[in-house]
Formats: sequence, structure tokens, C-alpha cells
Amino acid sequence: MTLNCIIVDDNSTQRIDTLRLINSHSSLNLLGKFTSTFEAKKFLLTHPIDLIIMDTLDQFELLECYNENPDLNVPYVIIISEDESQAFKAFEFNAIDYLAKPASKDRFNKAVSRTVLQAKMKENFQDYDGDHIFVKSNLKKRKIYINEIKWIEALGDYVKLITNNKSFVILSTMKAFENELPKGLFLRIHKSYIVNLKKVERYDSKYVEIEKMKLPLSRTRKTQLSQALDVIIN
Repeated sequence: MTLNCIIVDDNSTQRIDTLRLINSHSSLNLLGKFTSTFEAKKFLLTHPIDLIIMDTLDQFELLECYNENPDLNVPYVIIISEDESQAFKAFEFNAIDYLAKPASKDRFNKAVSRTVLQAKMKENFQDYDGDHIFVKSNLKKRKIYINEIKWIEALGDYVKLITNNKSFVILSTMKAFENELPKGLFLRIHKSYIVNLKKVERYDSKYVEIEKMKLPLSRTRKTQLSQALDVIIN
């Protein structure tokens, strides 16, 4: 998989260093390098981009153009910064990774590998029209109706999707899969489980029951589950 990317950095030395790293990586295709957010923003409006490599979180205003144009796919972001405080903020903004300047080739390659993996996961279940999704399992695309999904279970680098009749193992993180599901209908009740709220039959302080199967309920999620079920029922 090849990712189209741009650099946004007002430091000429760092731009050159990042350019060398990009040119040495077979999964990256550089489409532009910019010194300002304004220049980059104009470019993004007319060019589909998979990844932005930038040096400060102030440049997250770049993503405003995606809020204004929902048909555009939001790119992944890697931060390369001298400011260590940016590291914690980066993950608050769902950046793929944070690298301290100057970024080593090995560290940069790990960040890119993580981005490529996320992109592949998204490709596995990116189609959703409100009634069903398509997931890739055992090298085949499969149509899954939303109302047939009972729960999703974490399996390391994979998730197990349980439906009314079958189960499917899919390459994905729980967080990535959760983001693809319709909001308000599914809830993460535990670090390893997401449930279809319409399938929940009963619950207590420790478990959620779906068709006699007891799934663990995190203590911190009980109130959220109760509120979400009230909305579904009403």
C-alpha cells in the first residue's frame, strides 16, 4: 500500500530531513511540502491526501477544511516536534504517532508502518450505507447487516465479529472498528467488548447478557450503558 503525503514545517532543515526519510520509504509518495498552514490548506482542498507530517499541533487547523468539506477523506497525522509537551496533546487529537526532532530513520519507519496498518484496517470495513457494512475476512469481502451484529470481541491485532448466524475474524483494532459503527447503536462496555445495544437482554454490575452469553461489563461503563439503553428503548 502506498500513502500520498505532504510535509508542513516552517523549519527548512527539518523539511529536508523529513524529505529524505520519505524518499527512502517505499510506502510513501510525497505530493507537496509547505512552510505554512495556509498554503497546505489550499492544496488539501483539491488533492486527496492519506498522511500529513507536520511539526506542531497548531497546524491541526488544517483539518478544518475536512469539517467544511465532509466528502473529503480525513488524512492520518504524524507529528515531528522539538516540543515534548506536544506528545501528549498529539494523541488527544488522534495523531497516529509523535516523534521527537530530529527523527531517526528507524523511529520514522515504525510510525509509517503503524499508519499503513491503520489504513489497511480501514480498507477492511470502509463501506457503510446505514444498513450494512462490508468487512474483509479470510481474504473475502463480506456484507454484514448492522441489525445482525450481536457483539465485537478483541483478539490482539484482530477483532471477532459475532452475528446472528456466523462469526468473522477481521484485521482491526477495537478503536478503529468502533469508529466505523453507527453512533448510538453500539457501545464499548469493556476494553475487549462492543455490543449492539438492541441485542442486550439484561445486565447487572458485572455482566451484559446477550442470548445467554455473559459479557464482562466495566464498572465505569455501567452508567453509560444504562443511559444508552434508555435512549434505545424510548
